[in-house]
Amino acid sequence: MKEDKPNFYEIVYKITKSIPKGKVTSYGRIAVLAGSPRAARAVGYALNALKKDQLQEVPWQRVINSQGRVSFKSDTTRAMLQRKLLESEGIDFQEEGKIDWKTFGWP
Repeated sequence: MKEDKPNFYEIVYKITKSIPKGKVTSYGRIAVLAGSPRAARAVGYALNALKKDQLQEVPWQRVINSQGRVSFKSDTTRAMLQRKLLESEGIDFQEEGKIDWKTFGWP
């Protein structure tokens, strides 16, 4: 019997679930951990595709861009929600809206 290999989105969700509370990582880092180092944008698509019932299960808010910023240019409501969720986990934003990778980065 052949075992089903998890698809890319499932791999992204599994990695995202392993990010500890109070830590963040980048889309690109998840892509590398998933074995697809050039798929940062696809990681974003995967997290954006989460269904409402998955949002509590997969901590999507812990994934930010490589500059250490929240990335929702066209959706300010979601960007504000993401920042609020991260701040509630103890993550501090610097004046420029960046997160310090040395302090809060994972892994």
